[in-house]
Amino acid sequence: MDRSPRASTDRRASTRRDVLRAAGAATALGATASVAGAAQDDATKVLKVGLVGCGGRGGGAVVNALRADPNTKLVAMGDAFPDRIETKLLELKGNGSLNQSQIDVPPENRIAGIDCHEKVVDLCDVVLFASTPGFRPVQVEYAVAKRKHMFVEKPVAVDGPGLRKIWQACNEAKDLGIAVVTGLCYRYEKKKQAVYEKIHEGAVGRINAVQCSYDTGALWHRGQNPEWSEMETQLRNWLYYTWCSGDHVAEQAIHNLDKLIWAMNDQPPQSVRAQGGRIVRTDPKFGNVFDHFSAVFDWGDNVRGFFSCRQWAGAHRKVSDHVYGDLGTAHTQPSRPYIENLEGERTWRWRAPEGMVDDMYQNEHDAMFASIRAGKPIHNGDVMCRATLLALMVRMSAYTGQEISWNQALESKEDLTPKSFAMGPSPVHPVAQPGITPFI
Repeated sequence: MDRSPRASTDRRASTRRDVLRAAGAATALGATASVAGAAQDDATKVLKVGLVGCGGRGGGAVVNALRADPNTKLVAMGDAFPDRIETKLLELKGNGSLNQSQIDVPPENRIAGIDCHEKVVDLCDVVLFASTPGFRPVQVEYAVAKRKHMFVEKPVAVDGPGLRKIWQACNEAKDLGIAVVTGLCYRYEKKKQAVYEKIHEGAVGRINAVQCSYDTGALWHRGQNPEWSEMETQLRNWLYYTWCSGDHVAEQAIHNLDKLIWAMNDQPPQSVRAQGGRIVRTDPKFGNVFDHFSAVFDWGDNVRGFFSCRQWAGAHRKVSDHVYGDLGTAHTQPSRPYIENLEGERTWRWRAPEGMVDDMYQNEHDAMFASIRAGKPIHNGDVMCRATLLALMVRMSAYTGQEISWNQALESKEDLTPKSFAMGPSPVHPVAQPGITPFI
């Protein structure tokens, strides 16, 4: 059975063919762009780094980037709001573990506004994208046009049009020899790489099912301010608006969905049936996102993927991943992943080499800068786009109450982009109602 997303009778749109070309490739994580004459950066050359999105993840990415290569320098920072830039810059300057000579962001390089990414990209060699996910497609598209290497946080889009845009940009980045490293950090955790390698070698036999869950508590909310417009309120509390975050199934639980498709050797499922809703976070301040999802993916040949996630304060928390085969089961999420046979006997367990520090956040930046220096830039575009599409499939299915195929989700015409980004009125779309909300 052809499980490639190219297995469709409709081949008419050339853009779609380009995107599906990438979607069908079971790209290894460390795959590099094969570009003739890709220049190697001398180890002494200072690589100028820019940050777009000055939240917690953005600050963490800067720390990792500066630690990854001593000849890097943070030269530009951008965010929708100037106070976020100044707060984060003070935090970085107060970080005693950093070499402060690597931080040099003059006032004119602190760019505020929705389109801040353009000036930041223009000022740097490597850009770290960690802003509101809804803006990711246009940001990456611009960085590719300017031929800048990039670290791209997850998810990379919130709707079908955005995903097609960024996937096309990633295809171009691959051809141009531009590094694109994903924020799907488990792909860079050594223990995860080891257990998934064992799975792909056949340690559990033929895979029958994969089960994963991301059941967690409440996340931050920055409150409401009568001086904020509707647009500003949404941007400052972007987690809770689908056009900003893609819902928490995309913004947070995408990590488990990525591990699910990783277990399947990056081959996409045929379809998904999902459900969800909001039963705890019903206050209007939580926008229009759900607070729980569950889904069943169908790979054909009686192979299924079972997924659930929730954000409920006070409830039991559990993040887990299990791969079930006809020879045994792999438990990939524990601090020491292990595999057991059908009798429950452990046949393999991760053992870290002596002295190894397995920091997945640091690992991804170490790998990115090393690949740039070597002239063999890493390309994770397919990995991050596939995982994002899985998350969008779940949301689309749960919101509409319909079974959604891989190609349906990829070809969805639903565009969540607001009509205006002006700091004024911005009506919130109503909460989805399964069976009533249409698939577009």
